[in-house]
Amino acid sequence: MEDKINNFMAQIEAKNPNEPEFIQAVREFAETVIPFIASKRKYDGKHILLRIAEPERSITFRVTWVDDKGEIRVNRGFRIQMNSAIGPYKGGIRFHNSVNLSVLKFLAFEQVFKNSLTTLPMGGGKGGSDFDPQGKSDAEVMRFCQSFMTELCRHIGPEIDVPAGDIGVGAREIGYLFGQYKRIRNEFTGVLTGKGLAYGGSLIRPEATGYGVVYFTEQMLRTIGHEIKGKTFVISGFGNVAWGVALKINELGGKLLTISGPDGYIYDADGISGEKIDYMLEMRDSGDNRAEMYVEKYPNAVFHKGKRVWEVKADIAIPCATQNELNEDDAIKLVENGVICVTEAANMPCTLEAIKYLLGKKILFAPGKAANAGGVAASGLEMTQNSIRLNWSSEEVDHRLKDIMVGIHNQCKKYGTDETGYVDYVTGANIAGFVKVADAMLAQGVV
Repeated sequence: MEDKINNFMAQIEAKNPNEPEFIQAVREFAETVIPFIASKRKYDGKHILLRIAEPERSITFRVTWVDDKGEIRVNRGFRIQMNSAIGPYKGGIRFHNSVNLSVLKFLAFEQVFKNSLTTLPMGGGKGGSDFDPQGKSDAEVMRFCQSFMTELCRHIGPEIDVPAGDIGVGAREIGYLFGQYKRIRNEFTGVLTGKGLAYGGSLIRPEATGYGVVYFTEQMLRTIGHEIKGKTFVISGFGNVAWGVALKINELGGKLLTISGPDGYIYDADGISGEKIDYMLEMRDSGDNRAEMYVEKYPNAVFHKGKRVWEVKADIAIPCATQNELNEDDAIKLVENGVICVTEAANMPCTLEAIKYLLGKKILFAPGKAANAGGVAASGLEMTQNSIRLNWSSEEVDHRLKDIMVGIHNQCKKYGTDETGYVDYVTGANIAGFVKVADAMLAQGVV
């Protein structure tokens, strides 16, 4: 079996040189799914995984715009339409200077299976640009978004590809992108999700990813007879996902001890709750990107410059920031400090070495494709509301979101439970996500 995995990865690496993030994502998936494929006659020999790992369409385009000084600026735009076997492409748009083909292909690959797990009819895609909105005026962001959408609009549509927001693409950017799409196509459709409530958005969409992560964590803990109430949490980041996680942890009776930024992390022994969670939004919107801002507001907290939250003793760890932020050394520290559960809220925030260590120690571990699917699930619910021209209440959306997360957990448990009763959520999520996509591809022939 190891030879099969290595032969498959050799093909992937040969076709995708200099794309480490994408290769990492495919390897993590292949190591659990290839043994499953080999055990199922209907999949074996059909090269399904090789077909999924090749995007149906990779679009790269130039984005030219004019800054406030009248200078012409040039950025690069992307849309990776990975797989549409179970529905129109669905996945975010990221504006950040780290955006490149490898990062977007890894995100699109993960999105295929994340969307499959939600049970909603959505394929997988991802897009973005190396444009960084930080430090830009509203007028500059608007001009960039309009130029970006002028090209992108010919490749997307409510029945083709429905983008959403991601890092660097919030309510402001979605508004500008939607306005330009409507202007060019002369139609008002649910072509983007994460829209404002005034023009087709859904309640609790900003909180949904974080809420879903905590709902998934709640289900994991129940497999070992525990609840969130009374547990201590360490999380990274202080952006939208971390904010949603913080809200739901407090609602369910947990205690949040940390947040972090590129400059270091905050430890608040009193717990991050109430107005402190509201202040996370101010920190995010300030554009300062410093976690140290928190202690300037709440001096009883302690700022640890240049360090990561994973050295703090807690029951549950939730990485909410970015890829590969939790490595094997961090995992070792967490286990030594008694962590019982690690849930990925960001996309691929744990290295492969960290994941293998946590699984080897039988720590409850949830991969992002399962645990952070609440965001795209809420986007799918927004698409449904747009289609039926109806807005649900926040309670209705939250109830449907929780049901989806419980359903994802049950699928992972079905395929990932071993003979001892331990649930390997990596294996469970990968196989459950794969089965739906693979069955649809088999049914549709070689296309």
